[in-house]
Amino acid sequence: MLPPIPALADYGISPDHGFLPPEPPIDVLPDPYYARWEWIVSNIQALLISRRIREAVDHMPMLSVSYLQDDSEWRRAYVVLVFMLHGYVWGGSRPAEKIPPQLTVPLFDVCDHLGLPPVATYAGWFYLVSVAIEARGAPSIPLVLQAIAAARAGNSLVVTECLQGLAEVIDEVGSLLERMYEHCDPYVFYHRIRPYLAGSKNMADAGLPHGLLYDTGRGEAEYREYGGGSNAQSSLIQFFDIALGIEHRPTGETTRPGGTASDEQKEGVVGAPRHGFIQEMRSYMPAAHRRFLEHVSAVANLREYVEARRSDKALCIAYDACLSMLRVMRDKHIQIVSRYIIIQSRDARPGRRATSPKRPPQQQMAQPTNLATARYGDKADPKKLRGTGGTALIPFLKQARDETGEPAIDAWARRLLSNGPSESSFAALSKRSPLLSHSTNTNQTTKMSNENSSTLKSYLDQATGAAQRAIGSLTGDASTQNQGEATHQQGKAENEASHTTAKLGPVTADPATGATATDHPKRTDGSWDQTVGAAKESLGNLVGNESLRRAGQEQNAAGKQQEAEGQLKDWGEGVKGRVEGGVGKVAAAVTGDEAQEQRAKEVHDTGKVRQRGAEADIERRA
Repeated sequence: MLPPIPALADYGISPDHGFLPPEPPIDVLPDPYYARWEWIVSNIQALLISRRIREAVDHMPMLSVSYLQDDSEWRRAYVVLVFMLHGYVWGGSRPAEKIPPQLTVPLFDVCDHLGLPPVATYAGWFYLVSVAIEARGAPSIPLVLQAIAAARAGNSLVVTECLQGLAEVIDEVGSLLERMYEHCDPYVFYHRIRPYLAGSKNMADAGLPHGLLYDTGRGEAEYREYGGGSNAQSSLIQFFDIALGIEHRPTGETTRPGGTASDEQKEGVVGAPRHGFIQEMRSYMPAAHRRFLEHVSAVANLREYVEARRSDKALCIAYDACLSMLRVMRDKHIQIVSRYIIIQSRDARPGRRATSPKRPPQQQMAQPTNLATARYGDKADPKKLRGTGGTALIPFLKQARDETGEPAIDAWARRLLSNGPSESSFAALSKRSPLLSHSTNTNQTTKMSNENSSTLKSYLDQATGAAQRAIGSLTGDASTQNQGEATHQQGKAENEASHTTAKLGPVTADPATGATATDHPKRTDGSWDQTVGAAKESLGNLVGNESLRRAGQEQNAAGKQQEAEGQLKDWGEGVKGRVEGGVGKVAAAVTGDEAQEQRAKEVHDTGKVRQRGAEADIERRA
């Protein structure tokens, strides 16, 4: 007997907010008992700059967690304590490997309550782009569960529609990644933010050969190693992989001969761990999210369902589109890593000292030992760089990207998904000058931001507006609540505008981008045959001519079939255009080829308007 489809409410997941909490995080613990914790966190920047964070934590009293009330306070305590932990470890000239009891004991208690490890995780990163991505991805969760249920019932039409919606969501989630460039400077991120996100696993080169010694004051202290924050800890991204049947192998391992998804996973059975690191990252998620992903793994059936129906072109195109959009998103992630980590790591030199214009040279502090200054041999080698989660950064990301396309069904998708940005492009990026990374990247970033402003800004405005409304409601501030409502409504209007197309005869146009697409001839011919056929049928009924009426019916039916085939072709061509254009933009941005980037943008925009035009016609005919 097959296990039931997961019910989102059983795991604290919302069809509207997805894996995000239903309300915004609180800004401060309300009980004054925790004032000392809040004081340290509110002054953490000054304490880090002056290197007094360890002194402040060492003199902190031992506080109990018994005064924490609801989930929002427990989550706030987790954020406060892990920020103190990472500041304590990485806030000196060398990492501190022993954590004092007044930090260890309450941290362990909070983590036991929440089902999280004692380290900063993705679940604790309250950054706007990450929140917007999780919020935009929320509708994909009920879509996938509906598709799984429809596949059980053999309803290919519903499965296809759900996969089309999923592809759209993944595409927009990937586009949101590009907003990272707007307010996050690569140098500042690499040297002043990223070191504090590192964990204690595989961090020997950063100064922690054994991990951390968590002292509870009871004599049983032992070394522990935990990975730091990683995108692999995103419940949403792992959900996409599970839903689509994507298999991730250990880094460096190639495809097993003859291995297929159906060999590894059958509906009703939890699949074997796909990848040591990815599976391990689930232990860094909230406990309820882990259980949900395990449940989804047991019922996932979409890949095997599509593979068994290769003749259903609409179904296969929709599935391949999901893979394509997810692979493009991973390409964009690699591009971000290249700009924010690879280029910056090349410029970091051992033995240099941190300089400050306000201090004379004799008072300058030595460069600290951390993830930003770690060296992996005599020369900077991108393949040896480690992520904050402890992985071999670039090999892991590139293999995960390539594995995303392996389940592709149609030939066009297999060809496209096996060809990402080339090694030469990657090498060219790593050789760009620091000045180019600040000036050219800024121009490209602004350009990308403007191009994507309609859809992306709409989701950020909706998320920001919802947060403002909630905060205003909690604090009783009517102006904040009204401002939030206005921002939220503006975002909804922008979203609707970004999905609007205009139709004039056989031409569809996007007013936002100016892109146009001409209908496939079958759509025009089919529409004409329906008009003529309906007229014949009506005339036959009017004059009592049965053969004319029947001929009209047949011509009308044939026209509908012909138009549907044309719509499917246009939808498929539109999806392919969006994917090819998206991949092309990533590759062109990596190499700095602005002309090629513009051509890729035109391919993407034309594909988008062709897809949207076909969808609009299909909806009108439904």
